[in-house]
Amino acid sequence: MDKGYLLLEDGERFEGILIGDDDLSTGEVVFNTSMTGYQEILTDPSYAGQIMTFCYPLIGNYGVNHLDDESQNVHVSGVIISDLCSKPNHYASFQTFADYLKNEGVPCLAGVDTRELVKKIRNNGTMKGVITKNPASFSSFNDLSLFDTSLVPQVSTNVVKTYEGNGPHVALIDYGYKKSILNALLEEGCKVTVMPYCTTYLQICQYNPDGVLLSNGPGDPTALSKWLPEIKSITKKYPTLGICLGHQLIALAYGANTDQLPFGHRGGNHPIKEIETGKVWITSQNHGYVVTEQSINDDEFMITYKNVNDQSIEGLKHRKYPIESVQFHPEAHPGPIDTYPIFKQFLQNINQTGEMTYAYAKEYS
Repeated sequence: MDKGYLLLEDGERFEGILIGDDDLSTGEVVFNTSMTGYQEILTDPSYAGQIMTFCYPLIGNYGVNHLDDESQNVHVSGVIISDLCSKPNHYASFQTFADYLKNEGVPCLAGVDTRELVKKIRNNGTMKGVITKNPASFSSFNDLSLFDTSLVPQVSTNVVKTYEGNGPHVALIDYGYKKSILNALLEEGCKVTVMPYCTTYLQICQYNPDGVLLSNGPGDPTALSKWLPEIKSITKKYPTLGICLGHQLIALAYGANTDQLPFGHRGGNHPIKEIETGKVWITSQNHGYVVTEQSINDDEFMITYKNVNDQSIEGLKHRKYPIESVQFHPEAHPGPIDTYPIFKQFLQNINQTGEMTYAYAKEYS
């Protein structure tokens, strides 16, 4: 195997063994603290444009299976690991971690001092990086085309697709949704229509859903500013749940601001506090941006959850409309499912709104 290098924009270099594609790969260098779930992480569209550093030292020990993909493709730009397991042991495994990345054309550096790299990111913040076989072949970190922050169009669906069910009809706006979100709705009996990120209010109305879910996705939420008026119109008409990027877009649509975290929240062990009850839940998270607390209009939204570690906003609820949003992932995968009931609460909001609408129409008919 050949040597490969991770070049950081501050000039530091990390050396490792190059696995997979040896073409130059660029992205934002981030880290994830999860002990398991590397397959779900690799296939999560929210990681598009990022070079993923795995904190857990041994990667590949249970191989790759046919069940755990969160989408049809690997979305990370590259992978950084410490120790590679070349002989996985799991009954469902059909391929090694290394062969999986090779087939997907994604470069990986193994044998890297990931503890040192993660400490650097924590101390200095996320930064641009390049995985390359030949450091001399890369000239500049100033080429914006290599480090695009408008990534949603690359991962969103181009077509409308409906999954039948006997329950409420939910329009899932796809900013890079995870399969687990779709499955959570289907398991609750919902009929789900997956729609492109650029779906307008009028297009949503044509499908007459009972509720709308704004999904997770990659990149800077302000890159979607063009669609905020449509999102605001949609949320005023339909019961809405926003997850991760969807949470940020709802906040932006109602005049709040977002900011970039120093090194993000990525992993399956992030504690959040429910403001109403004081309970602490352990959550799965994957985001580099947050809604800034001082920008939230208290007359419109109440804060429902906060991060225990840094007090950042983890959830919002509108005081008038049936709109709720969470920064974490209630569907997890990988991670704990402590907050899975948020999906049930969303469906309860849909049912209550439908009952109120029916009662209003009956009274004034």
